[in-house]
Amino acid sequence: MSANKVTQKANFGFVGLGVMGKMLALNMQRHGFRVAGYDLDPEKVRAFGQIETTDPSLPPLVPAATLEEFIAVLERPRRIMLMVPAGKPVDAAIQSLKPVLEPGDLLIDGGNTFFMDTERRSAELEALGIIYIGTGVSGGEQGALWGPSIMPGGQPQAWELVKPIFEAIAAKVNGEPCVTHIGPRGAGHYVKMVHNGIEYGDMQLIAEAYDLLKRGLGLSNTQLAGIFAEWNQGELESYLIEITADIFTRRDPETGQAIVDLILDEAQQKGTGKWTSQNALDLGTPTPTINAAVESRILSAYKAERVAASEVLSGPDPVKVPGPAESAAFINQVRDALYAAKICSYAQGFALMRLASQEYGYDLNYSEIARIWRGGCIIRARFLNDIREAFTRRPDLPNLMIDPVFARALNERQAALRRVVAFAAESGIPALAFSSALAYFDAYRSARLPANLTQAQRDYFGAHTYRRIDREGSFHTDWTQP
Repeated sequence: MSANKVTQKANFGFVGLGVMGKMLALNMQRHGFRVAGYDLDPEKVRAFGQIETTDPSLPPLVPAATLEEFIAVLERPRRIMLMVPAGKPVDAAIQSLKPVLEPGDLLIDGGNTFFMDTERRSAELEALGIIYIGTGVSGGEQGALWGPSIMPGGQPQAWELVKPIFEAIAAKVNGEPCVTHIGPRGAGHYVKMVHNGIEYGDMQLIAEAYDLLKRGLGLSNTQLAGIFAEWNQGELESYLIEITADIFTRRDPETGQAIVDLILDEAQQKGTGKWTSQNALDLGTPTPTINAAVESRILSAYKAERVAASEVLSGPDPVKVPGPAESAAFINQVRDALYAAKICSYAQGFALMRLASQEYGYDLNYSEIARIWRGGCIIRARFLNDIREAFTRRPDLPNLMIDPVFARALNERQAALRRVVAFAAESGIPALAFSSALAYFDAYRSARLPANLTQAQRDYFGAHTYRRIDREGSFHTDWTQP
C-alpha cells in the first residue's frame, strides 16, 4: 500500500524496520493501532508493506517509501519510535527528522542507548518543542511481538501520549501491564541499563552453577535439564532458569551431540553490562557480582590464551563427592547458593539505582520497577514479587539484603553459598560471580572492615589524613618519626 493512498492517519510510526521495530509494529497492529513504517533500506519497507494479517478487522500496516510520506501519514501530534542501533545512527535519525517535525510531536528512542546520550538529546529536542522519550524495551524478538517490559523515561506529557499504546502492547502479569513512567529525561534508559547489568549477573551465576554441577559432579546434560526444570518449579522460577533447562535438551541434528557442548566458550556482549559497572564506579557504589559477570565475559574472549595456559598452569585435584546422597546434597547446596547470590546481585543493582536516583533527580519508584520486570523482560522471575513487596513495605530501603524476608533467606542459605564457593576454590573451578556475591554479603554485614589500615597507608605515603573513632575531625600522623 502506498502512503499517498492512505486515507486514515496512522496512530504510530517506526523509523527502523529491523527485527525489533517490525515485531513491535505487529504487536501494536494486533491491538488495533494503525502503524506506519519507514527505513533507509527500501527492501525492509517493501517487506513491511507485504506483511499480511489473518484478521481482516485489523488495520493494515502502512509502509512509507520516503521520510516525507512517513510524516504525512501520521496523525498529530506525531508519535515516532526510533528502532535503530544506539549511538551515531540515533543522532543521524534525529537530525533527519528535525526539519519535518513540529512542536508537540513525540520522538521515542527504543534502543539500548547510553542514558547520558538520552539526557543530551532530551535537552536539545525540548528546546525545539519536540517531546522526547528514552525507552528501554526488554524481552527480545518474542517479547517485542507478544509483550515486552517497557521502561519509558521523559516528560509526563510524553508518557500520556503513549500510555494507552504502551499499556496495550506490554506484557501482562495478573492483568497489570509491565510498563510505567520511570522518570524524567534518561531515567528509562538508565533503568534498562541496570536491568541488563542484573541480567549479566543472573546469567553468570547460572553458568557457574552449571559448571560446578557438570565439572564438579560430572552430571550429564539430561541430568542437568531435569535439575534446572525442577528448580524452575520453586523459588528460582524464572525465564532464564526455564530456558537453561530447555537448552540442555537440544541436540544437533547433524552430529546428535548436545548443541550446548558444541558452542564455543566465548561470550559476547553489547556493552550495557559494562556501562552498569562503569556508572557504579562513577557513583561510588559497589556492584561486584555484576562486575564479575562483565569480567567473566571478557575473560572468556581470551580463548587462545586460556588454552595455552591450561598446558602450563596446574590446579588442584578435583574434589571427590563420595556418593549419590552427597551429590544430591551438593545439588541442593548449589540451588540455595544460587538463590542467595541472586539476592546479593539484585541488591547491588537496586542500590545502584537508589544512588543514581538521588544523583540525577530521577525519583525512581523501586516497587514499580520490580513490578514491570515481572513479565516480558529477560530477568522476569517469581523472585521479583518479593522485591516489589520489600519496597512497598519500605520505599526508602537502602539495601535489599536488610529487608526481613531477604535477610532471613540469606541467613538460612549463607552456609550453602560458603560451601559452594569453597568447593569451587578447592576444585579449581572459577566462580567469580558466586565468590563476589559472598564477599559482598560479608563486607556489607561487617561492622568493621580493614579500611582503617588502608587509610593509614594513604596517610603514610600521601598525607591524605584520616578520621578517628574516638573524636571528630581529620588527623595526620608523621609516620616516619620514631
